[in-house]
Amino acid sequence: MRKAKPKKRVILPDPVFNDQKVSKFVNHLMYDGKKSTSFEIFYKALDIVKDKMAKEEKAPLEIWKTALDNITPQVEVKSRRIGGATFQVPTEIRPDRKVSVAMKNMIAFALKRGGKSMADKLAAEIMDAYNNQGGAFKRKEDMHRMAEANRAFAHFRF
Repeated sequence: MRKAKPKKRVILPDPVFNDQKVSKFVNHLMYDGKKSTSFEIFYKALDIVKDKMAKEEKAPLEIWKTALDNITPQVEVKSRRIGGATFQVPTEIRPDRKVSVAMKNMIAFALKRGGKSMADKLAAEIMDAYNNQGGAFKRKEDMHRMAEANRAFAHFRF
């Protein structure tokens, strides 16, 4: 890239928990620019988690953060073309991208779930991710398995 690197945008913390990670998650969750609706969905989902996981000593926000950590991948495979053949080369993920991938996976698998409202689906996905289950956790495991299977091509890393 010849031009200067684009500046990272400063994301303001959310109004309830005063946390930037929550704002980032809500931005991923947002559809059609409806941020207030996204905040409602997220906070409702945390309320549902609080009700259903009352026996846990952690706060719902802590449960959500632990769930995100549980589904955060460390490595991914990237296609790289070398001498006419395409190899799946395992590469480590940048820290900011790790969080982004985890958030997107959680939202994507929450959308695929059966349930009444998006808040219900998201709450279910958060609880599953907290317990090392569910679609997003399975996706992380698959990514790691793919990287492990293609470890022989790690020397093609760029």
